Amino acid sequence: MRKVFILFLMLGTLGFAVPSTEAKTVAAVAADPQINVQIGNRRRRGRTRIVTTTRTTWVNGVRYRETLRTTYFANGRTRTVVISRVRLGRNRVYRRY
Repeated sequence: MRKVFILFLMLGTLGFAVPSTEAKTVAAVAADPQINVQIGNRRRRGRTRIVTTTRTTWVNGVRYRETLRTTYFANGRTRTVVISRVRLGRNRVYRRY
């Protein structure tokens, strides 16, 4: 009689333990997807960007217009190159005394 009672107890505890382990495996599968979906064009991500700008600078009392080409790289670096430098007309300042 004692052996039959122990056998039923073992089967009863096994009935409670198996569903809980199955629930854990289902939760683990739901938390770790096997499909990776990326929206957008992948080729655009690593492309460098080139921007051309102009600025006016003063060098030794002479005014210049510089055209700059700035390259922005994918890793965060930038490279600036002066394309052209044109001397602008003199601006004379007349002072009244």
